Amino acid sequence: MPFVETKDHTSLYYRDWGTGQPVVFLNSLALSGNMWEYQMMPLTNRGLRCVAYDRRGHGRSDDPGRGYDFDTLVDDLAQLINQLDLHEITLVGQSMGCAEIARYLSRHGTSRIARAVLIGTCTPFMLKTEDNPQGAPEEIFEVLLKAQLEDRQHYYRREGLVSYFGSRWPDKEVVSTEMVQWLIQQVLETSPKASVECFRSAWHTDFRPDMQAFTVPTLIIHGDRDQNCPLLYAKLTAQAIPGSQLHVYEGAAHALFLTHKERLNEDLLAFINS
Repeated sequence: MPFVETKDHTSLYYRDWGTGQPVVFLNSLALSGNMWEYQMMPLTNRGLRCVAYDRRGHGRSDDPGRGYDFDTLVDDLAQLINQLDLHEITLVGQSMGCAEIARYLSRHGTSRIARAVLIGTCTPFMLKTEDNPQGAPEEIFEVLLKAQLEDRQHYYRREGLVSYFGSRWPDKEVVSTEMVQWLIQQVLETSPKASVECFRSAWHTDFRPDMQAFTVPTLIIHGDRDQNCPLLYAKLTAQAIPGSQLHVYEGAAHALFLTHKERLNEDLLAFINS
């Protein structure tokens, strides 16, 4: 099985399919690289090389119980990129993965990066502060964290579905019950330590200074019914990245990679080939 070893000797599992221009996928919080199944297969069939890896504590990667700050997480990404010797990369992130792209660009630069795609982004800063009045109050974070610590299984099987799909029971014509269970299984297989610490980091890390590092073409895709990361975040991110494109999917929530997979794939292909 393919693994890359990080600076602190954490082994990260990755998938590397196809040949051609590389596309590296970065995952949502608590999900593994498996989440990109419905993007990697079609894009590989269209002549692209698709790489997805399991963040530390996620999927088949090691669970070291540490290193869930964004500097360490993007150093892990850099190690993967360097080991595979990838160039002219399209970075594609979902939710927390978008924040990792922002920090990667500011910490490691764009020498290997051709373009970036932010899907359901949580940038530039989620937390409400004196100089970020549009953020969410700390009290909301504390309530969500408490629910996870008390009953993680219930939180993700019930409350998590509401925000991720925009309803308690997703429309079976859009996404099957089996697909929802597959997604929940990925979440519950994630280390609880990794899940909580990544949740904490995503909420409390200010990515506004990282926005100036987006000097490559950037596409932002967001649903206007996203409850995990409201559309406001996408608009603020677009404002902070000169020349970026913002595509808004009407009636869509957070799980665009499943609920709008065909449209998303076509948008990815058009952007990569532009």
